[in-house]
Amino acid sequence: MKDIRQFIDKWAGRGNEKQETQQFWNDIIYKVLDAPAEMVLEYEKPVKVNGQTKFIDGYIPSTRVLIEQKSIGVDLMKAELQSDGVKLTPYEQGRRYGGYLPFDEQPRWIIDSNFEEIRVHDMKKPGEAPEIILLKDMEKDYTRLNFLVNSEDEHIKKEFEVSVQAGEIVGILYDKLLEQYNDPDEHDLQSLNRLCVRIVFCMYAEDAGLFGSNTHAFHDYMVQFNGPARFRNGLKELFSLLNQSLDQRDPYLDPELAAFPYVNGGLFADDDLAMPFFTDEILNIILEKASEDFDWSDISPTIFGAIFESTLNPETRRSGGMHYTSIENIHKVIDPLFLDELKEELTAIMAEPVERTRAKKLKAYQDKLAGLKFLDPACGSGNFLTESYLCLRKLENDVIAELSGGQVMMGFEDVTSPIKVSIEQFYGIEINDFACATAQTAMWIAEAKMMKETEALVRQDFDFFPLTTNANIVEGNALRMDWNDIVSARALDYIMGNPPFVGARYMSKEQKMELNDIFPSWKNAGNLDYVSCWFKKTADLMNVITLRAALVSTNSLTQGESVANLWKPLMEDGVHIDFAHRTFQWDSEASIKAHVHCVIVGFSKAPYSGPKKIYNKETVSFAENINGYLTDAPNVFVASRTKPLCDVPEISIGSQPIDNGNYLFNKEEMVAFIQKEPLSEQLFHPWYGSREFINQDPRFCLYLGDCTPTELRNMPECLRRVEAVREFRLSSNRKSTLKAAETPHRFGMTTIPQSNFIVIPKVSSENRRYVPIGFMTPNNMCSDLVFIIPDASIYHFGILTSNVHMAWMRTVAGRLEMRYRYSKDVVYNNFPWPAPTDEQRARIEATAQGIIDARVKYPNSSLADLYDERTMPIELRKAHQANDRAVMLAYGFNLKMTEQECVAELMKMYQKLTEGNE
Repeated sequence: MKDIRQFIDKWAGRGNEKQETQQFWNDIIYKVLDAPAEMVLEYEKPVKVNGQTKFIDGYIPSTRVLIEQKSIGVDLMKAELQSDGVKLTPYEQGRRYGGYLPFDEQPRWIIDSNFEEIRVHDMKKPGEAPEIILLKDMEKDYTRLNFLVNSEDEHIKKEFEVSVQAGEIVGILYDKLLEQYNDPDEHDLQSLNRLCVRIVFCMYAEDAGLFGSNTHAFHDYMVQFNGPARFRNGLKELFSLLNQSLDQRDPYLDPELAAFPYVNGGLFADDDLAMPFFTDEILNIILEKASEDFDWSDISPTIFGAIFESTLNPETRRSGGMHYTSIENIHKVIDPLFLDELKEELTAIMAEPVERTRAKKLKAYQDKLAGLKFLDPACGSGNFLTESYLCLRKLENDVIAELSGGQVMMGFEDVTSPIKVSIEQFYGIEINDFACATAQTAMWIAEAKMMKETEALVRQDFDFFPLTTNANIVEGNALRMDWNDIVSARALDYIMGNPPFVGARYMSKEQKMELNDIFPSWKNAGNLDYVSCWFKKTADLMNVITLRAALVSTNSLTQGESVANLWKPLMEDGVHIDFAHRTFQWDSEASIKAHVHCVIVGFSKAPYSGPKKIYNKETVSFAENINGYLTDAPNVFVASRTKPLCDVPEISIGSQPIDNGNYLFNKEEMVAFIQKEPLSEQLFHPWYGSREFINQDPRFCLYLGDCTPTELRNMPECLRRVEAVREFRLSSNRKSTLKAAETPHRFGMTTIPQSNFIVIPKVSSENRRYVPIGFMTPNNMCSDLVFIIPDASIYHFGILTSNVHMAWMRTVAGRLEMRYRYSKDVVYNNFPWPAPTDEQRARIEATAQGIIDARVKYPNSSLADLYDERTMPIELRKAHQANDRAVMLAYGFNLKMTEQECVAELMKMYQKLTEGNE
């Protein structure tokens, strides 16, 4: 927009709240953002607060933005006394007013502004620091305000954009430098990683003012080395100087070089760095693309650290994209683990009316922050540690702001610096060397950014260099280390992180050995996923009762047999779950996203006084107890069972041909075969696995098991198939398959019910409310990809297809990705059946028949069509709802119960049924 420069010049150095608020925001909305004239802004919007009429400075109805405007020069962090005697900051004032608006008008965004800066608070993330847009930067930042006029545009995160751009720049630089190495070995690649880390740190340091008042110090010094060879030598000389203390330097050093500080911290200490020759193109990337044209001071250490590590990591580079954990997902771990509690504690202290008492409590609170210790035993590029450090420092800055009262260093015993929280409180273990280096660098960048914020609060500059602090990032295999050697469990307060996910069937030999060493003599430990090792090692440290933890895991650890295999022994050892996020999609916010279905489990052995919370996507509920299935229910463990718990028909799998495909045909193949072998026509049967059953699209099987020898000899094409199956089975190493070679005309395992039977697919989409279940006649044959229940009645069908059984299945079944993986030994055999009266049983039979009748009305629709939530016929939906009600009444359940309440009652029933039998 051509008027932005004009807008900045117009409002520079001016701004009166009473007289100019409307003009200022009209200029932003209609001139800078070019909103249509019909867009409405409401000024002086009345709102009733405790019976008194107050006025909101500005409100945008279409995007639900509330504006609290102050005059130029007003400190937006400072609380002012209101007419009712309450002290509130402008943001708190805006939030208070917003809370009294009607529900559908309550603000999505709250803005506080003093004309020079605009602070944007996202009400979806009320605990996060605001995004700040400065008037002087409006030319480059005005697009971050698009959310004011476009409700679809919520992207105001400048740090996100800048960090991704920084990662792209590093990727380009890395590739060009790599080309200059001759047949690079491991040492060369490690040198390249360290070289990139150093260059990035120098560019960040100059832009952040850490190299002195000249924010182009690195660029201005290096630009004089015109030519690749001279540039390389100049860079080596600079790196050496940055590792040299002031008292060791040449007293007659070039003043421009002498102005650089002593960095320390080991970042520039390596003399064994293999630095390749440079090219004019590389110089251009460093001096222009990465320095002149880019401002590194705006990057997010949390995001950029992971992007940087991904850029330098050959594995992630080969996969074609950068992968890192979103800040939002990090907060799903750290907020309920410690941050929410710390924020609540600070809020309570700030409400203390006696100033001297409040100051005393604030100092004690700051000491508490400075005493906390954190460990991430699979820290990667340190994003959990970095974000946790940033959050602690923001809390500390709130304390510093309150104690200083905006004065220079007032209220502090240590006049050198009021900062007590240190990156040395944070510990990490990471097996990848360049991830370790990146984590350390990200922590230093985070430390520098927060120091600048503290400087602004107390109006005094501090020296960042030389580095005197060091995050304790240790390179090594966390599963082969004693974590006490990194930080004593007695000193540790929190363990957190996102350990690696490798399924039980996909682990390497070495990973299997690690798992077996960590779970010695544990029953069924071999079926656990790799991530379970971190849960076990964390629990082992929890004999120190103050330690709490929260780890991310694939949802497999809270489903199926894993619950009994892992959580039963852990809970018997005193572990309890304090909070949990049920299954959600863990996005990496990268150019190629890693969609993993995860849970977060917060656990400890320490007494837990706060309310236990279960987060389920956008909702949160309080729980009396959280069990291994992440349900508010008793600690029951549904283990594998070979026979049904209740008096119901037994369930089995369908047939296993073990035929290498010789007995299975599609329709066209079957017709062609019958033309060659007419006598075989009566031997073909429809063949159903999960896919064929749900889509009502069978294949066909040639079943020769009941043929006499004479019949087989009269069918030469069939005999060829029999011989092919025999040879296939003889090639196996399995004893059972070799045994089956003695009867090659039969299936390896045959299950053929003699009457109608129920079919349940082994795998079904998680998007269906009901797993499609149905009846079949004996003429149909089923594979081992479905379960079959011979001798089952319409009553059994009604119970199994009900919402009660579906709730049980969704909780205790395993998953294939997110699809339901039904199990006979865990789901069916452990299911607690009701004890209905004759009248209730008859009602269930009637409603179950109603489901069958509703399906019959749509003979051309498959079960996939009928059970798609988008296309399910109303008659079928109503039939299921009637059946659900009948089944719930048979259990004695309240019809208004939620699914989780239903599961809790079923688990109590299971507990009673299994008492003394487990």
